[in-house]
Amino acid sequence: MELRDLQTFGEPGAIVYLADCVALMRLMPARSVDAVFADPPYRLSTGGPTVKGGRLAPVDKGVWDRSLGSFEEDHRFNVRWLREARRVLKPDGTIWVTGTHHIIFSIGFALQTLGFRVINQITWEKPDPPPNALHTAFTHAHETLVWASKDRRARHTFNYDLINSPNPGSQMSSVWRIRSVPKREKLHGYHPTQKPLRLVRRALLASTREGNLVFDPFCGSGTTAVAAKELDRFFVGAEMEREYAELAERRIGAAGRGVVLREISETFWDGT
Repeated sequence: MELRDLQTFGEPGAIVYLADCVALMRLMPARSVDAVFADPPYRLSTGGPTVKGGRLAPVDKGVWDRSLGSFEEDHRFNVRWLREARRVLKPDGTIWVTGTHHIIFSIGFALQTLGFRVINQITWEKPDPPPNALHTAFTHAHETLVWASKDRRARHTFNYDLINSPNPGSQMSSVWRIRSVPKREKLHGYHPTQKPLRLVRRALLASTREGNLVFDPFCGSGTTAVAAKELDRFFVGAEMEREYAELAERRIGAAGRGVVLREISETFWDGT
């Protein structure tokens, strides 16, 4: 199989392949990607309770979010896709991986085992988390993003001046307080694990440059593609579900290339 044999969605400069991410990465040239932003399956869909619309409901986001059978199998999957992601990353490229406690420790161990260097652990603090349904634990009010370079010798991109105040005492910290996905970002369809554009924009603005190539192995609703296009980066992604590839295509088509770069101001992080 070759890349041209795969069905694509999107547009030139922002392409989503209908494909398994590992299979797609094996078709991609080594050292071809400037950055990876990955939102892999959290393996949350165990049938346990959650709150939806004020009522208890079972957690079932889809077959793709269920465990492969055991923690060991889930970890082997993480190692497999991360190994391919490392191969396609350029020497000075970086990777972002999101997760909750269900997978983030596996991700962190896999990254370091494969030779990545962890740069930051980012806490995405949610001011509007769902309540704990069973009253048996603290409310889950954050997710983690791990930011890592390809190896210890890498000279990764960090656009300090773009994301920080000129005041040295006001440096952006590793705790990002960002609300969940607003309704305006769901106008083209629904995905159960969609990330807010504000979160992905910040990561890409910090770690990539105009014209760079961003890859997302778990494209979902296309948030990374939209953020990349708005920041005038190029994008390639993989998505196994046709429904979500089509959703990503609609969102890509509605986004403006470079629009966010043109609008960056002192109020950029206030919700743009």
